[in-house]
Amino acid sequence: MKGSVDTHLGPVWVEVADGAVVASGWGVAEGGDDPLLIAALDEVTAYFNGRLERFTVPLHPHVSGLTGRVLDALSAIPFGETRTYGDLSKDLGAPAQAIGQACGANPVPILIPCHRALGATSLGGFSAPGGIEAKVWLLRHEGAAGLLI
Repeated sequence: MKGSVDTHLGPVWVEVADGAVVASGWGVAEGGDDPLLIAALDEVTAYFNGRLERFTVPLHPHVSGLTGRVLDALSAIPFGETRTYGDLSKDLGAPAQAIGQACGANPVPILIPCHRALGATSLGGFSAPGGIEAKVWLLRHEGAAGLLI
């Protein structure tokens, strides 16, 4: 079941199945009355309104292998902090390019904070509408804007 909320970056949808958030993305989706969906959408709204720093709804994006390990590592990056693809590469024993590709394949953006992963000399990419400008907004929202100056 999917639903969406309006955010500072446009509408964000969330999909739940089998007791967990399995996907999210950019755009509008019809809502439903599933309590987990309502809770997840409330958390997305609270995050964008500055009232939530860590999502508590269960996440199960149905990925494995390196991508799963990267998503776990991204989930461990605290609000307001960042890591480079190189940092994650060292931690996970995988090439930085593969880390970047796994970030780009994140099926649960925002809730799994791929925006907190940066290139060594740049912000890296971001798949949201607005691209890098959306990533900049999220980093500023989290107080990581010192990196952008």
